[in-house]
Amino acid sequence: MTKLEELRLILREKEVPFFEDQELEYQLSRAGNDLERAAYACLLIKAENSTLQVSGLSLADTSAYWRRLAAMYRPNNTGILKGG
Repeated sequence: MTKLEELRLILREKEVPFFEDQELEYQLSRAGNDLERAAYACLLIKAENSTLQVSGLSLADTSAYWRRLAAMYRPNNTGILKGG
């Protein structure tokens, strides 16, 4: 499985399509080909307020769901803080 295919799975693109492959490739490149960093960035983008209202019908905001998924891929700061 390629990183692009794996990223699509993490982002649940089959069920909730949002990104074009070119956008996902850009995010992977921007993250230095680090799958988890790319997933985190993409999930945060998906977490933008997604409430939709059309002709009196409304869909619930799903941003909290995407933020919870993003938390699984949040990069950890492993650096050592030095006192000044």
